[in-house]
Amino acid sequence: QVHLVQSGGGLVQAGASLRLSCSASGRSLYHYAMGWFREAPEKGREFVAGISWSGGRTRYREAAKGRFVISRDNDENIVFLHMNNLKPEDTAVYLCAAYGGDGWSDDYSRGSAYAYWGQGSQVTVSV
Repeated sequence: QVHLVQSGGGLVQAGASLRLSCSASGRSLYHYAMGWFREAPEKGREFVAGISWSGGRTRYREAAKGRFVISRDNDENIVFLHMNNLKPEDTAVYLCAAYGGDGWSDDYSRGSAYAYWGQGSQVTVSV
């Protein structure tokens, strides 16, 4: 069992930056690919960014490319989402998740493939 705990988030103005953190207890994240998703009203759950267990591969939704960076520190058992140049349309609840199983490279954007989820962090970007 992996227990994911998130921190970060908040209310910022457009153009600002935020960093979200996702730490784990109970089990090492070392063998898990990780993802960040977001949920906003009328949009449902969207994949934002993902990172392989080693950190060697990353994936982003198109709107996040060039602005968001996902990273991880396996020694510290933590994953980050650095968000720069935030826009009002980035407003959402952001959730980290640990991918269960193999095949992440072809399956990274499918939320149902992730086995463990954090509690969510509200990010609100004002104009």
